[in-house]
Amino acid sequence: MPWVLVLASLAVSFSNASGSSPKSGKQVAAAFEAHYHGVRSMAGYFLEKYTSGGSGIVVESGTVYFEKPGRMRWDYDSPEKKMYLDDGKNIWFYVPADHTASRTPVKESSDWRTPLALLAGKVNLERLCGSLTVGGPAATGDNGAAASEAGGTVLVCGPRKADETVFRQVLLEVNSRSQLVRLDVKQPGDIEMDFRFGDWHENAPIEEAKFHFEPPRGVAIVDDAQLGVKAQ
Repeated sequence: MPWVLVLASLAVSFSNASGSSPKSGKQVAAAFEAHYHGVRSMAGYFLEKYTSGGSGIVVESGTVYFEKPGRMRWDYDSPEKKMYLDDGKNIWFYVPADHTASRTPVKESSDWRTPLALLAGKVNLERLCGSLTVGGPAATGDNGAAASEAGGTVLVCGPRKADETVFRQVLLEVNSRSQLVRLDVKQPGDIEMDFRFGDWHENAPIEEAKFHFEPPRGVAIVDDAQLGVKAQ
């Protein structure tokens, strides 16, 4: 779905300075885009928590890299080594222990990490979200969300009618330095994906090899586009 592929190329420039007027969701969204307009690349640490109904919680962590236009890489270190790469054309997912790598065209992927190419490209939240509000301690119910740290701000994205079966709510939290620190995606069926970020380095050089993947010899490639499997 197109909105999924672009939802993550954002970040924030919003301040809760004492005495300033409250910002609307549209103003915060505009500040997101303005801040990252000049950011060409980013690297930082992440903690990912996946919750699915009563089946428990899976927690993973590692390092993430973003680069315009539209490239990103997730290197998982714990609890298992694996790699997720969007090279701008294909999505690669590689688990060394399984000796398997999958490949999916970007346009066919609905993975929630794909919108996080937010930090690597173009987006217009006002067009992607059915509603945009600012969360806070005074907000209640599903539309409310308080920042996890002092000086932070949470932008609450509600779905358009056509996307209600895809997600219920998306929360984007930024810190006082205008950096994205959390992306929380709530989906139907009590499914939730919560990403936390830290130690961002903006416009830091990232070696080109980070955005290319050559499967090691003997690794099976699952090509989702052709539904075929071959060995190198």
